[in-house]
Amino acid sequence: GSSASGQIQIASVSPGLFTADATGKGAAAALVLRIKPDGSRTYEPVTVFDPTKNAMVLRPIDLSPAADQVFLILFGTGIRNHSQLIAVTTMIAGVAIQPTFAGAQNDFVGLDQINLPLPRSLAGRGEVDVAVKVDGLSANVVKIAIK
Repeated sequence: GSSASGQIQIASVSPGLFTADATGKGAAAALVLRIKPDGSRTYEPVTVFDPTKNAMVLRPIDLSPAADQVFLILFGTGIRNHSQLIAVTTMIAGVAIQPTFAGAQNDFVGLDQINLPLPRSLAGRGEVDVAVKVDGLSANVVKIAIK
């Protein structure tokens, strides 16, 4: 027989965020969770397909009305084994936002998610970057749009 040798790095986390076009760049593969004052919940897409561009494009997230709670739900991998939730840090348009959850997504084996409350101060920012670090390791930067 033949043999091969090489080196690999094994780590408990290696964060990566999924994108709508599966390139790892551009529009986030994400959802918006909107919780109304009466407790009802709706999910909204972060991207839509534009047939004229033949591509996924950002759909602006509406942070109104003020009584609604709005969360960005990011999907990725290599996140669930973080040391503690406080070690998962995020920046949206340069604003630090502490996740309310970061771990395994319960419906799809191997999928991780991060839930971020979106503050009203982000309203009107347009297309912005979302940066995530897990235990000090950076994930790829993705984009969202905010109305």
